[in-house]
Amino acid sequence: MFSFLVKLIKKNNLLPKISKTEREALNAGNVWVEGELFSGRPDFHRIMKEIYPQLTADEKAFLDGPVEEVCNMVKVWDILQQKEVPDYVWDFLKKHRFFGLMIPKEHGGHGFSALASSAVIGKLNTHSMTLNSVVLIPNSIGPGELLTHYGTPTQKEFYLPRLASGDEMPAFALTEPKAGSDAGSLTSSGTLFKDSAGKLKIRLNWSKRYITLAPISTLLGLAFRLYDPENFLGKGEDIGITCALVSTKLEGVEVGRRHDPMGVPFPNGPTKGVDVVIDAESHIIGGLDWAGKGWRMLMEALSAGRAISLPAGAAAGAKAVARNVGAYAALRQQFGMSIGQFEGIQEPLARIAGNAYIMEAARIFTCGAVDSGNKPSVVSAIAKYQQTELVRQTVNDGMDIVGGKGISRGPRNLLADGYTSAPIAITVEGANILTRTLIIFGQGALRCHPYMQAEVTALENDDVKGFRNALLGHIAHVTRNFFLTVLYTLTRGSVALAGPFTGPTVKYAKKLKWASALYALMADLVVAGLGPRLKQKGKIAGRFADVLSWMYLGSATLRRYDAEGCRKEDIPLLDYSMQTSLYNIQQGFEGIFQNFEFPIIGGLIRFVGSTIMRLNPIAKPPSDKLGEKLAKILLTPSEQRDRLTWNTWVPADDQEPLAIIERAFNLHHKSLPLVKAIKKAVRARELPKKPLLDLLDIALEKKIITAEQAQLIRDTEAARDEVLAVDDFSPEEYFSRPKESKETESQELAVAGA
Repeated sequence: MFSFLVKLIKKNNLLPKISKTEREALNAGNVWVEGELFSGRPDFHRIMKEIYPQLTADEKAFLDGPVEEVCNMVKVWDILQQKEVPDYVWDFLKKHRFFGLMIPKEHGGHGFSALASSAVIGKLNTHSMTLNSVVLIPNSIGPGELLTHYGTPTQKEFYLPRLASGDEMPAFALTEPKAGSDAGSLTSSGTLFKDSAGKLKIRLNWSKRYITLAPISTLLGLAFRLYDPENFLGKGEDIGITCALVSTKLEGVEVGRRHDPMGVPFPNGPTKGVDVVIDAESHIIGGLDWAGKGWRMLMEALSAGRAISLPAGAAAGAKAVARNVGAYAALRQQFGMSIGQFEGIQEPLARIAGNAYIMEAARIFTCGAVDSGNKPSVVSAIAKYQQTELVRQTVNDGMDIVGGKGISRGPRNLLADGYTSAPIAITVEGANILTRTLIIFGQGALRCHPYMQAEVTALENDDVKGFRNALLGHIAHVTRNFFLTVLYTLTRGSVALAGPFTGPTVKYAKKLKWASALYALMADLVVAGLGPRLKQKGKIAGRFADVLSWMYLGSATLRRYDAEGCRKEDIPLLDYSMQTSLYNIQQGFEGIFQNFEFPIIGGLIRFVGSTIMRLNPIAKPPSDKLGEKLAKILLTPSEQRDRLTWNTWVPADDQEPLAIIERAFNLHHKSLPLVKAIKKAVRARELPKKPLLDLLDIALEKKIITAEQAQLIRDTEAARDEVLAVDDFSPEEYFSRPKESKETESQELAVAGA
């Protein structure tokens, strides 16, 4: 019977077609806690035992020392105008080995943990996207990362110290005009040949674009398709995607031209190579044994790298918005009160605070996975996708709150850099649309499911026994999840075991178990119903990705609350974050049921599922009252606000815009009781109705306030005025062009001559 079933499936093309590059991507990395969430029976005992790491003393010292110093050296507006990082900043970064954060100490790097690398990149991003980018790329996917894990001993000994010190400036060249996420379409090529001395060489030709640091690079990590027409390696003519090291000083290499990524002036541009010759053995990363294994190499590196760098910048960016915009909302007044007291402002403030809490939880939890030796391919995709989307939402909310000040560019604008750079993080290291619709669920369905990959492998190999065992296990899996789903739905998850949880976390753990059981059941149904069409069904796959993503973010939030000692004052942050996670899960399921396709019984499932989701939802959005509590955290100086926004840069220079906001914010809260006393006196007709500053002398005479208190109010109002000020420019300043191109100069001379 099983033999007949195998033949039937293959004859009717019911098996999803998986290309070589897709298979390598599927096999890259490993399954971590996402497997628990995909199972329908998540083991929260295991999840809560996963490490929630902390920085070492050396790592903290680097954050408080060189990272703080370089932030204080950089003037964001100056860099935006000059379109380059000053030489003295580059020199500082090289001296303190910012380009070797995770390169082992024995090779000249710092040997920092993933958590520390994440913290460094994050703090830089709270000040300057440009500064963040030039440090991020050498420490993310690229020559350093690949050499550390796959390089030969000789390659490591030669290149890693030079990369850590900045003597070599790396760039990784993957994307092409016609090949982005579809690596199988790479046209860059390398052909093996032997030179006159009989040594094996590669002749390279490539055209790449969107390559960060390419314009200033000295060493390219190049992805290309390797051909061996004379079969020197004994593997046939088409060896496959390969990664090699290429010096930009070699004849035929072109670098230097630049793209302009949203006006953020980090070096990014195209690179070309024409008949560039390199030595095969010493320049293929990992040596000849790794020829043709480049895609696997990249996917494994990406599984770890995508979990660190971009989520780090995003989480830190959300914390910076929370700190800056919360202070601004307290200081900005309309109709005689701070705008932060208006419910319309408290709503986005609550989202900002909630996002900051969730994102930091996911950042640290995911870094813990990498530091434990995991390369969680699905979780890293979730982290990259969700964190970069959430920071875009957060900075948009921030822009809405600060209004006209946010859209007026200049040195005083603290949001414009993050606002314009948000689409960059959305696009790089796997565009978010692709990541959501293909990778998280498409890859997760095979990698995380306890039986599906075994079934596919058995079918491809005509392994009837293996297929039978996997299928029987799969049937039992579906049956169990069906009964669990019914039980949890009828009881709203109350009968689910809470695992290690106590107190306010119990109800959320039970809801996550309910969601996991329903998710596992529906995932099996949709895969069975769509079969090989699943790859094209990006809408339904995207909704499954959303549910899995928010189950992970919710689990990370529970882990954070536990790791930080279950602080009572953080319960509003826990409640808001978990209710947001569960509500997003609810919306994902609603979309799945409303658009569910399945032969014959699809209509029935759509009707029953949609009805149940509407009448018996897993969650509703956080209440307005809860949102008000989160907004107040950002509107008031406190230890809790400082913890929520930890590792955001606060400048040493008291003339920096951010320092001015911090000073005004603290003065505002010190003077607030005095202002209230004066307003009370006005209402009691002890003082006339006049502007606040005009009342100070009268209030002083009537001993409502002291001289010192009057001066405090004056200082507060002066600081508030500085915060509310918006940059403006003279016509000469506004129309100035700091750097004229030679082409423009020649055109102007020609016009003058005419």
